Amino acid sequence: MRLNSCGVMTYKEYLQVLKEHSPYDFLDYSDNSIFRRIEKVMRDHELTLEELCEKTRKEKTFVEEVVEAITVNTTELFRDPAVWKYLFEKNLPSLNNNSFINIWHAGCSTGQEVYSLLILFNELGLLDKVRVFATDISHKALEIARKGVYQNQIDRGCIDNFNSVFDIPSGDNTTFLKYFEVDEKHDRIIVKPFLKENIKFIRHDLVKNEVPFYNKIDVIFCRNVLIYFNVKLQNRIVQRFYDGLYNNGMLVLGAHEGLSGFFKTKFDRHGPIYKKSNVFHLRY
Repeated sequence: MRLNSCGVMTYKEYLQVLKEHSPYDFLDYSDNSIFRRIEKVMRDHELTLEELCEKTRKEKTFVEEVVEAITVNTTELFRDPAVWKYLFEKNLPSLNNNSFINIWHAGCSTGQEVYSLLILFNELGLLDKVRVFATDISHKALEIARKGVYQNQIDRGCIDNFNSVFDIPSGDNTTFLKYFEVDEKHDRIIVKPFLKENIKFIRHDLVKNEVPFYNKIDVIFCRNVLIYFNVKLQNRIVQRFYDGLYNNGMLVLGAHEGLSGFFKTKFDRHGPIYKKSNVFHLRY
């Protein structure tokens, strides 16, 4: 086990051990966010950093538990309603003439944003054109996304968020019930089967793996993912997004994320949406 000059192992050194003994590489994640999550793993299992290292070397199932803890992300149905309203009114209607519409949710977590976007397309009469690739590193998150059963959503205001996107009066749940079964007693909503028909959920490491499909993409959602990466890794991922988008394809980032430097010249910003510029690609 490698120690620093003070004889104490560091979090960065632990991440190097994790890289060497698993398929995962978190060395370019933002220090503050990942260190907090490592600390939580240590508290939950009552381990020192050195003990965590030894357990990581020896136990593959434990490594998967650590990865789940490091990569956990929260998401909600129609989170930041103004973004969804802008997409619904200003951006997505421009895809009406496409023969098909390819969507990539990179870091889809438990899938609420996947279903949120499909609802927008259905309300625009475009759902039958949409093909969705929803990827995430977390096996557990993808299982929840596939099932489309969400606890503790009603009390968080998911119906109010939904109604605000479509200018529906508060208390009118008619449109919401087109898409979800609602179990108020258990504060649970269940996605109706027709929304799941054209989604491929794929386990994928955005940092290490190649894009797991060959299609060019019309819309990439990657909200509240880049914020966990350092600048070097952010730029690498954004370059991948740029390469994967059609000309004028849309990139949707989180409220506290944005593009800087070189990539400001490669995307035109329209409200909360970034559109790819400058390069023409034939659709296939």
